[in-house]
Amino acid sequence: MARRRFDCRSISGMLTTAPQTPIKMENFNNFYTLTPKELGRGKFAVVRQCISKSTGQEYAAKFLKKRRRGQDCRAEILHEIAVLELATSCPHVINLHEVYENASEIILILEYAAGGEIFNLCLPELAEMVSENDISRLIKQILEGVYYLHQNNIVHLDLKPQNILLSSVYPLGDIKIVDFGMSRKIGNTCELREIMGTPEYLAPEILNYDPITTATDMWNVGVIAYMLLTHTSPFVGEDNQETYLNISQVNVDYSKETFSSVSQLATDFIQRLLVKNPESRPSAETCLAHSWLQQWDFGGLIHPEETRSSSPPVQDHPVRASEEKAARSCCSGPCGNREDKENIPEDGSMVSKRFRFDDSLPSPHELVSDLLC
Repeated sequence: MARRRFDCRSISGMLTTAPQTPIKMENFNNFYTLTPKELGRGKFAVVRQCISKSTGQEYAAKFLKKRRRGQDCRAEILHEIAVLELATSCPHVINLHEVYENASEIILILEYAAGGEIFNLCLPELAEMVSENDISRLIKQILEGVYYLHQNNIVHLDLKPQNILLSSVYPLGDIKIVDFGMSRKIGNTCELREIMGTPEYLAPEILNYDPITTATDMWNVGVIAYMLLTHTSPFVGEDNQETYLNISQVNVDYSKETFSSVSQLATDFIQRLLVKNPESRPSAETCLAHSWLQQWDFGGLIHPEETRSSSPPVQDHPVRASEEKAARSCCSGPCGNREDKENIPEDGSMVSKRFRFDDSLPSPHELVSDLLC
């Protein structure tokens, strides 16, 4: 099937249109009160919960440094803003509320997702919390969000359980896709080859330095579905080298033991996505028609959101040893290492692979970005 490729009319796949959201130069602190709750932290960004002084509404304030490694990265932040604006009408992409700017930072005021990351649902300790029906609904919502992005020529390129949030946990709410720092604009004229992402979630074409297409996001949807259904990571190894080998050889455990509680339809859904050849992976639109997603009654295509204020925060749980193998989120370009999140549970003691912005491990290759026309 045809895959749209990166458009050389944009700079390395970045949107160059001016943001429609006014960038306010007023003091952010005059309008919002920061709470002690820190939602995420990286080298170049920090995300904190804040409350509007005028309405009392909760938001997530994402503070992005404009200069990184001595380079001006304002254009890359404006790209992220433009992507969020483009997806405003999609209920499964985090909503951008306001933007502020000061001498050193741009501050994105984002929708607050009280349920935290769906990574928590991947933990064995929570295996009994959600049914396959619940997981199927969440995957369908992820696909709806990905389909919307792909229809608008945007690839996320960092889809993983840590970048999918929940509007609530009790009851189980709806998903919100976040963190568009690695996203790119695609077109029909050029190819972009980049080494970017988190090791255990990298698609084979990233490791092989092959052209990136919409199929790259679909690999990640398969990984997310695998993790939610089996509570294990399909490719993580004892170290990065083993992880990359598992990915390049598509070494996936489909044993009866691992899939003992997974239906045949769900297994088929995963197997169709976790294939090495990007051209063989189904699109988001095709996946939405898969029998696994059609057999459940979701009460409509878009599941109504639960109110956030009544939802308790997700409970923290210990992480298995393999989950401690943190991996650097690395992005090509002068600003590299996009280590920021819109929303992460607040307990600092739980900083692990789910929550940590760790650059201690090398990327599979030296960071490179080539635009090929």
